Amino acid sequence: MLDRPASLDGVHTPHAAPGGSAIFTNATFVLPTALESAPLAVEDGVISAVGFDASSAAAATIDCEGDYLIPGVVDLHTDHVETHVHPRSTVQWKFLPALMAHDAVVISGGTTTVFDSLCVGATMKRPERREILLPLIDALDAGQKAGAFRAEHLLHLRCEISDPDTPKLTEDALKHPLARIISVMDHTPGDRQSPDIERWFNHMIHETEISQAEGRERMDELLERSARLGAKVRATVIELAKQAGVPIMSHDDRSVAHVDQASDEGVSISEFPTTVVAAKRARSLGLKNIAGAPNFLRGGSQSGNVAVRTLLEEGLVDALASDYVPRSPLDCAFAIASDEGVDMDLPAAIGLVTDAPAQMAGLTDRGRLEVGRRADLVRVALVDGQPIVRAVWRAGNQVF
Repeated sequence: MLDRPASLDGVHTPHAAPGGSAIFTNATFVLPTALESAPLAVEDGVISAVGFDASSAAAATIDCEGDYLIPGVVDLHTDHVETHVHPRSTVQWKFLPALMAHDAVVISGGTTTVFDSLCVGATMKRPERREILLPLIDALDAGQKAGAFRAEHLLHLRCEISDPDTPKLTEDALKHPLARIISVMDHTPGDRQSPDIERWFNHMIHETEISQAEGRERMDELLERSARLGAKVRATVIELAKQAGVPIMSHDDRSVAHVDQASDEGVSISEFPTTVVAAKRARSLGLKNIAGAPNFLRGGSQSGNVAVRTLLEEGLVDALASDYVPRSPLDCAFAIASDEGVDMDLPAAIGLVTDAPAQMAGLTDRGRLEVGRRADLVRVALVDGQPIVRAVWRAGNQVF
């Protein structure tokens, strides 16, 4: 098992020395189960007191001017890296500048810990994913060590089981200590995320700009390869994850059979279940459900799958992730808390994007405004119902 430190507190962050200290006043502090108005103190980058008389305190005071103060968002899944690595379909940008641009978007949305979700294995749209995976991880590591990022970046390896190269790529990527989560996914049409093959096919040929004839040939090859190799690749990836001691997610579970298989394999998280049936089965077997924040904000799934609102109404959402819109967890949490149709207050909604994902990833040093936790903090103003990030601190250091 690799030695994977719980955090990277010693890494330099821009604008401040490690281990900031201050007293935060005049805010609505969003605690795990309540809202608090009394001050919060930070000492050497850790929350040292919550709710006390600060009148005689000697530390520097930060006046939050009536805004909310919440824990830093912990995002277990964002595909957003690829938006900057491939700003256009025919353009591949230099990795470190692309990652820095991604980081700027992440931190501006209040996310202080982000799991960059890199695809392991090729797809029709991005066959180059095989070649860029390890160099991209190297660039991420170099940027982190150089203090180029404001958020803390960790890795979520999204392993495509239809590619025969996935096991070797997974093995190599897991050697890096930033690799903390693995998900097994199968984007082959006809099941899981894309049960409607024709809908998937029409979208695929539009995205890849190929003819129907070439599209049919490629799709048939994918279906054959997935049927022949998928089960073996999945089993190998799961065994590698167990050896590395990282949490395992099953991606886009649709049926009871999908969830039962995942449970039997030792999977602990059902990521983006596509039906109520799958989410209920996961909950009954002790798996946690992660839902996509954009789904709730859009009013439904872009793929025609279950709406996150439905899952929330059924009490089946344990955490939210950004998926493809980095600031969506913050917006979603406040939207849920203000939605009369969802029975959830602000502390519980904020917990879906802070404490719950931190716990799932084994990051027990953050995610709550609680004594002893790392002072990853976000000051949020509400303007006509829209959350606006005013400032962000990581380990007590202001980074935004």
